[in-house]
Amino acid sequence: MGSNYYLDFEDLFIVGWKAIARSAVGTSHQEQKIPCQDCGNYRIFNDVIVGAVADGAGSAKYSQIGSELAVETVIKCFADINELPDKKGFTQPLSEMEAKEVFTKFVKEVITALNKKADNNDYSVHDLACTLLVFIATYEWVAAMQIGDGFMVVRSQDAEYQLLFEPDKGEFFNETTFVTSANALEEMQVKVISGKQEFICASTDGLEKVAIRLSDWKPFPPFFKPFEEYLRETDKPGGNDDQYVIDFLNSERLNSRTDDDKTLLLCLFE
Repeated sequence: MGSNYYLDFEDLFIVGWKAIARSAVGTSHQEQKIPCQDCGNYRIFNDVIVGAVADGAGSAKYSQIGSELAVETVIKCFADINELPDKKGFTQPLSEMEAKEVFTKFVKEVITALNKKADNNDYSVHDLACTLLVFIATYEWVAAMQIGDGFMVVRSQDAEYQLLFEPDKGEFFNETTFVTSANALEEMQVKVISGKQEFICASTDGLEKVAIRLSDWKPFPPFFKPFEEYLRETDKPGGNDDQYVIDFLNSERLNSRTDDDKTLLLCLFE
């Protein structure tokens, strides 16, 4: 799924997106016997991929349910748009205004789903609070949005890694905006970039300090290059025997630097 086939000079080339999404519970949550509050997932339609990453608020009672529902709802919204018989989906580039309209619709659907979940289970919607990062990408362009912290890094052809948004850290330490915040749509950051897109990484804030240089918000290339090479060299990332990403997320070396939950969503166009 998500590949086109071209026959040229009697060789068969596969062109399309490769992707993998993995999450791991942080050591602080392991000690407190709290489940992983992160979630990440993606879906591919032809040459278009949507990815979503959410990080449940540590102070929210059921935030792991909120993050999973937020990601699931975004993927469903994307699928619904692409599967309409009279629609072209996202084959044409979006303007920034069009991207904002699409992402606003996604966020409103997420808020509706969270409110319904809270009402059905008799708890507050703020018990489901989570951040949300979403991108829609083709080989020619990427449209992205972010509510809260975490990060999204892209690399277009023959270019350096680029951080799309500065994470929203709020006025006080360990504070950010959540999808359930009253000002979520006002604080939503949106960007559209063009150019031959090759690599995309979306992650929760558990990996910020090892992947991003916080002094100037620049991506740290040695963090991303091994993942890009891994995707190039792996035919089916995320297969049953593929432990590369999850082994990294659970490694002692990484856990010595961050005790938070960690999610990686990695995509490569080949």
